[in-house]
Amino acid sequence: MNVGESKNNDVQQGEITDNADDLQRRLGNRQIQLIAIGGSIGTALFVSIGGALNKGGPAGILLAYTLYSCLLGLVNNCMAEMATFMPVSGGFIRMAGKWVDEAFGFMVGWNFFFYEALLIPFEITALNLVLSFWRDDIPTAAVCAACIVLYALCNVLAVKAYGEAEFWLSGGKVFLIIILFSFTFVTMVGGNPKHDAYGFRYWNNPGPFAEYLTTGDLGRFEGFLGALWAASFCIVGPEYIAMVAAEAKRPRVYIKNAFKTVYWRFGIFFIMGALCVGIVIPYNDPTLVEILGGESGGAGTAAASPYVIAMKNLSVPVLPHITNALLVTSIFSAGNTYTYCATRSLYSLAIEGRSPKILRKCTRNGVPIYCFCVVMLFPLLSFLQVSNSSAQVLTWLVNLITAGGLIDFIVMCATYLAFYRACKAQGIDRKSLPYCGWFQPYSAWIGLIGLIVIVFVYGYSTFLPGMFTLSGFFSYYTMVGVAPILYVGWKLIKRTRIVPAHEVDLVWEAPLIDAYEATFITPPVGFWTEMLQLIGLKRNLPVDKRAV
Repeated sequence: MNVGESKNNDVQQGEITDNADDLQRRLGNRQIQLIAIGGSIGTALFVSIGGALNKGGPAGILLAYTLYSCLLGLVNNCMAEMATFMPVSGGFIRMAGKWVDEAFGFMVGWNFFFYEALLIPFEITALNLVLSFWRDDIPTAAVCAACIVLYALCNVLAVKAYGEAEFWLSGGKVFLIIILFSFTFVTMVGGNPKHDAYGFRYWNNPGPFAEYLTTGDLGRFEGFLGALWAASFCIVGPEYIAMVAAEAKRPRVYIKNAFKTVYWRFGIFFIMGALCVGIVIPYNDPTLVEILGGESGGAGTAAASPYVIAMKNLSVPVLPHITNALLVTSIFSAGNTYTYCATRSLYSLAIEGRSPKILRKCTRNGVPIYCFCVVMLFPLLSFLQVSNSSAQVLTWLVNLITAGGLIDFIVMCATYLAFYRACKAQGIDRKSLPYCGWFQPYSAWIGLIGLIVIVFVYGYSTFLPGMFTLSGFFSYYTMVGVAPILYVGWKLIKRTRIVPAHEVDLVWEAPLIDAYEATFITPPVGFWTEMLQLIGLKRNLPVDKRAV
């Protein structure tokens, strides 16, 4: 008997449990909202975005980030409906296996695990580069070791400890965004030491679009594609909310609210971020070009924060140091979230029998301890910097990681289409669900097709005359090739089948979740109410209370 079966039997005997596994629902509304921000905002938005500007120019990067944000908005629309209805551990990983094909779940589970696990050393490597802003003699190995220890401490304790740590770290990211947006507006209207009201000067000179790889209109279009590729690494979000759904106190309410905020988060953080970076610095800024080193990958981009360069260009004192300090906390926060998600994704694979059974073991605080131990091996890859340049390590990681992220979003859309067909075949009115997505199934189809086009086009430069290299081809398309191998391999070994719409299990853990939600005797606590509770204004404010 597996963990889920054991827990379900407890429910039948009258005991209301948190989950059909050993994870515990301890994350409040404010923690979930900030975790969603923590996972979606990292190195790419503040630092790597300089590489996207260099390739596409201010208009190119704005168009690319807007287009990709819209595509991920469609994915979020799909994921919100599924995760709010079925907030299970593993999120979309287990949904893919349950509602599409067991082999599909196996493929996306391992893809997402490696995607998240490899992001941890990426962030540690980027952290070393950001620290070099102050001095070049900071011991690389010491920084790597310190990060690994801190990630371990944040994640080996109960999930509530992780949620609290991420709440404060992500709050620093929001503060940093406010600083950078304010810096952009104030300086562009003349509020800088040089009293230079530069406005949208860099949109006129050197121009709105940059030429990349070739010249003329084709070069400008290729610059847009380069910025779009950078956007696909930078803009994320729905997957992190789906992964914390099984540990939310009030999943049907708090998870729905978190998904709803993703849309304005895309607009404010990513689209506004792309607009601001194109205002404060020209795409051909000598310092930016020098740091990027003319590389087409993500390596040099991680070393160049366009905001810090702009502050130096305008002779703004002190602020570059404050920005860099907040960048350090921002990057650390992202790595902390990746550690959490990698652990939970491996645990979800173990629950479904797609990874060794020993990985199902959880501590009394609901932490998958053996999964955690496996995940903590991946940050050790950051020690590669000791003998190789940070830039080279980042190039390897970015090229492997980005395709994996795109594959995850493709799977979410495909899973939703299977879920939609199942609801229709089984006569379930989607409007009766806790959340009903808009413009479906067209939203899922547009997101699916758009993402498939991007995943196959992003390595187009390797096929240009005279530019093909075997190493370049594999760095771009390794994950694209591995995914179908994982799917077909597990399908052949286990002889799985695509689940027909009328056989899809839409009940699954719904009775257990409904029973858990019914145990609360107080209405859900809002985000701002929890914030007031946090600062000590607790009198006469509601709290989440359970009857059992």
